[in-house]
Amino acid sequence: MASPNGLAKIDTQGKTEVYDGDTAAPVRAQTIDELHLLQRKRSAPTTPIKDGATSAFAAAISEEDRSQQQLQSISASLTSLARETGPKLVKGDPSDPAPHKHYQPAAPTIVATDSSLKFTHVLYNLSPAELYEQAFGQKKSSFITSTGALATLSGAKTGRSPRDKRVVKDEATAQELWWGKGSPNIEMDERQFVINRERALDYLNSLDKVYVNDQFLNWDPENRIKVRIITSRAYHALFMHNMCIRPTDEELESFGTPDFTIYNAGEFPANRYANYMTSSTSINISLARREMVILGTQYAGEMKKGLFGVMHYLMPKRGILSLHSGCNMGKDGDVALFFGLSGTGKTTLSTDHNRLLIGDDEHCWSDNGVSNIEGGCYAKCIDLSQEKEPDIWNAIKFGTVLENVVFNERTREVDYSDKSITENTRAAYPIEFIPNAKIPCVGPHPKNVILLACDAFGVLPPVSKLNLAQTMYHFISGYTALVAGTVDGITEPTATFSACFGAAFIMYHPTKYAAMLAEKMQKYGATGWLVNTGWSGGRYGVGKRIRLPHTRKIIDAIHSGELLTANYKKTEVFGLEIPTEINGVPSEILDPINTWTDKAAYKENLLNLAGLFKKNFEVFASYKIGDDSSLTDEILAAGPNF
Repeated sequence: MASPNGLAKIDTQGKTEVYDGDTAAPVRAQTIDELHLLQRKRSAPTTPIKDGATSAFAAAISEEDRSQQQLQSISASLTSLARETGPKLVKGDPSDPAPHKHYQPAAPTIVATDSSLKFTHVLYNLSPAELYEQAFGQKKSSFITSTGALATLSGAKTGRSPRDKRVVKDEATAQELWWGKGSPNIEMDERQFVINRERALDYLNSLDKVYVNDQFLNWDPENRIKVRIITSRAYHALFMHNMCIRPTDEELESFGTPDFTIYNAGEFPANRYANYMTSSTSINISLARREMVILGTQYAGEMKKGLFGVMHYLMPKRGILSLHSGCNMGKDGDVALFFGLSGTGKTTLSTDHNRLLIGDDEHCWSDNGVSNIEGGCYAKCIDLSQEKEPDIWNAIKFGTVLENVVFNERTREVDYSDKSITENTRAAYPIEFIPNAKIPCVGPHPKNVILLACDAFGVLPPVSKLNLAQTMYHFISGYTALVAGTVDGITEPTATFSACFGAAFIMYHPTKYAAMLAEKMQKYGATGWLVNTGWSGGRYGVGKRIRLPHTRKIIDAIHSGELLTANYKKTEVFGLEIPTEINGVPSEILDPINTWTDKAAYKENLLNLAGLFKKNFEVFASYKIGDDSSLTDEILAAGPNF
């Protein structure tokens, strides 16, 4: 049969069907916007349903009501003190074609401004993939590297700004916190905090969209803290997604009001002419309000360490010791804590393929055992290599944030030796990216407490067993030594002391944390050790650094319990108990005087270092623990005597 135009009609009624594997029905969408909606499948809850039914919270209210309650909670967090209500919020990206239902709180009653007429879009607990997309659209400095990590820049500030950090000193904190000489706590008053808070909120509320993360701190479920992070940058949201503990969908349903909130308006400067401000950068903490405000710095580490400071305040109130340490666990459940400043080998020695990693930086020790505070790792990247740090190298993949690294423009391969931007290049990734990570990140009570020091004076033994008083003394001291080439202007070994091996983050006086450490060690039977990873046979420039294989043998002997039954002798001046032999370690290096050919030079350096310890401890000597000074006196007596 021919068609009206003379062409043969095509038979569409044939019985034979041909399937080539690439056919499909037309898309059920009327517009491109609808097609985009189909592209993104809604995620289903990943948490197993308890008792074969929905959770109690989900059963109580509809999803729409729960979403509105969530927005109301965020609106309350963003409330300016100049208004009785928070901003009008809508969930999602303003550029997203998806329709949104606006949440409108009551009209402001104090003042009507243009800001009360606009909506702020909330991007809530986005996934890493979503945050990648946001980062690319937001900043020209965000790129995917060859391994899939997100490379970004933190702006002018590539490290923390400790001199710009302030803590509100009120009636309560004036009595509780450590203030004055040696303290990291620089005071500000409540009024100036509120002024800075308003400045941050005005900036955040002026934006079309903000990123909100609701997450947890502390893997111990009985003592975890709910935190909310509100920020203007997608990379900051991804950073905190990695560094905090990630809630399940079910946990988010019942998250409620946070225990602590961060307002990160780091893209906007502080008013440097305001009271207590010394620059356009300001990091402010109000413990009474449970809030932190960031202005004038986009360095993501300010959020991580700010929350660590908060945990240093909150946890001791519960009788829980907060610790700046690494932590791993053996196959028999023996847990070890590792303390050490930069360059001491803390990361290297706490990373052991024969042991499970509980955490690399921040922990709590409660009556339940030890628990990691964080959900991720923040590793230094300078000179990173696959051979030296394979676990960190392999963790730098999709989902990881790379800060301030330099990469090849075409291949996107990172050059970890390039310091063009900063030497403080960093990678932030979830802890589950480490193959031998213990999930959940909790363990039994520590068996060993290892204090690491890189002694460039060459006079501390490779390992010493400490009694409780000595453990407190060296814990409070937090000693290591800088050597030539690490800091500009240093030509001689320079002693560095950081109380509790993290003075920049503690809130109370160091002796409080030391007393808690001694109490828990005594209660749960832990042993203290001082391990020198520095020089032997002479100071830096004369002797040689203790070989890493020997240090690893020492650490292995601590883990195995071999050193508990070893024979010991006491050193002069510092009064340290040192073993006479360890399997796999040359016996002559165990007593440092044996390795020095110039014994007079050894004695001179020994007394020099002892004097530096004594001088550093003067700031702590007048502090009383309890009703008398007996514990303070006991700690002082555990230091060097000459």
